[in-house]
Amino acid sequence: MPRFPDRTFVRSWLCAMALVVSARAAAAGPQPAPFVWRIPEGFPPPNVPADNPMSEEKVLLGRFLFYDKRLSGNETQACASCHQQEHAFTDGRSQALGSTGEAHPRGAMSVANAAYAPTLGWANPILTSLEQQALVPMFGETPVELGLAGKEMELLARFRADGRYQRLFREAFPDEADPLSIANITRAISAFERTIITGNSALDRYFYQGEELSDSAERGLELFFFSERFECFHCHGGFNLTASQTFEGEFEPEISFQNTGLYNIDGSGGYPRPNTGIHEISGIPEDMGRFKPPTLRNIELTAPYMHDGSLATLGDVLNHYAAGGRTIEDGPHAGIGRDNPFKSQFVRGFQMTDREKDDLLNFLKSLTDWEFVSDRRLSDPFAQTGCAGDCALDGTVTINELITNVGVGLGDRTLANCLAGDVDGDGEIGVSELIRAVNAALGGCSTP
Repeated sequence: MPRFPDRTFVRSWLCAMALVVSARAAAAGPQPAPFVWRIPEGFPPPNVPADNPMSEEKVLLGRFLFYDKRLSGNETQACASCHQQEHAFTDGRSQALGSTGEAHPRGAMSVANAAYAPTLGWANPILTSLEQQALVPMFGETPVELGLAGKEMELLARFRADGRYQRLFREAFPDEADPLSIANITRAISAFERTIITGNSALDRYFYQGEELSDSAERGLELFFFSERFECFHCHGGFNLTASQTFEGEFEPEISFQNTGLYNIDGSGGYPRPNTGIHEISGIPEDMGRFKPPTLRNIELTAPYMHDGSLATLGDVLNHYAAGGRTIEDGPHAGIGRDNPFKSQFVRGFQMTDREKDDLLNFLKSLTDWEFVSDRRLSDPFAQTGCAGDCALDGTVTINELITNVGVGLGDRTLANCLAGDVDGDGEIGVSELIRAVNAALGGCSTP
């Protein structure tokens, strides 16, 4: 790392830069830089729509919007309310809860690796892009989630009144005269969601870096991928551990919806309404109870399980598949799931010893990516603490970072280059913030 000059020189340089910043802070911003993917080993690049190319500036804007409660009608919830990083971007509930308190009939599906999903949600074969999907929680009314229907102008006014958002929208969409629009909100959120990629679990390191798994997890791996008795790999294979995936260069996406025998109301194959799977959309009897197999990545962190959260633990899930379907003895949902006439051919039931169950559970726990759930690049930017001017968020401020701070203050570089320099959150790096960055460089980092 370059050595710092003496303090007198640095402070003199800062004063000179401060005068320039004061004179040029309103200058037109630069064009977004090309986006650089951080793809895990063994992963292909995701598909990106031609009308929504990636940029660091758009991703940063989307990250703010994803965590901003102003994106709900009553300003009580954000996208992140139902997609929490510590739960691998689920919420730990059996059923998601909307901003008005209305319960969703299904659990919040993880956003992790949604960039590789050919369809979005549990059971909607016609919802095929993140841009489309973002509109559902924002404006849907059955059920109400973010509750923005009829409040479009109010939503835009909230962001237009915020200086940082004015800059973020301008830099994310520099070719538009009025970049703050509903369409661009969904584009930015989708761009951020495409970066929520997980692929550094113990299993990944076992395959690509030669790290060891426990003996039990390795036995579970053998059972999971190579046993025709258990049949797991048919619905949870490939780099994303699901039968539904798509990526750049793939000619035909893999799309799968399966009935797992979770219900069999009155022996007729019925599922409780409104959770009838893709049958809800297609009306085809054979589609009753067919849902998308989710990725098993980070499955340890996403309890409870199944589309309606009706199985509490991974042990319950294994018992369900071992039985070939769930038996409900009484009540409105009574039925023998293993006899469901629409059940997948892969849910046949199997004998499982206690050791095999433990091995499978330890294998499933090896799919947890602990770096992913603590990655600061994916965390709440409103709550992020760190050192003033520390662009890389690594606990130090270098000369190059000071130069970057000045560039952002001048308007020669975008805010995405050094969000940490904007200590007061107004969208600018002013003289006082430059002074704090220099003091951090000279005296060591502390929180803003």
